[in-house]
Amino acid sequence: MARETSNKADETPAPVKLLSGGNPQIPKGDGDAPVQAYIAAMPGWKSDLGRRLDALIAEAAPDVRKAVRWNSPFYGAEGKGWFVSFHVLTRYVKVTFFDGKSLKPIPPGGTPKSGESRWIDIYEDDDLDEAQMISWIKQAAALPGWTP
Repeated sequence: MARETSNKADETPAPVKLLSGGNPQIPKGDGDAPVQAYIAAMPGWKSDLGRRLDALIAEAAPDVRKAVRWNSPFYGAEGKGWFVSFHVLTRYVKVTFFDGKSLKPIPPGGTPKSGESRWIDIYEDDDLDEAQMISWIKQAAALPGWTP
């Protein structure tokens, strides 16, 4: 009797479920693979932005540790915690620096309840200030990170 075999490499992966605002639902995982799966599942123009952000983070912090937590890519330094993350929302991508109040200049997003976190919201037609983003990433990577 012939036995059917399955070649996982030939199987098409199941489509990623998009949560509220178009945020990809990616299982928690460590390393580059889950982060790249998240970025690939970001809808429309946001996927290109995700690839660019990931590249800028890797450039500015070459020893970065990557993971997906809470349906978002997280970037950190080994033994120091997480320093930046991004998240898809309906009309923009939010890039959060967990110790953003320590950055110069302080990223523009924040509320009285934000604690030390600050963020920047990037919309489709925004020009990404890559020099500023790299500066923030380098500063954030040098600080003690957030540990949940």
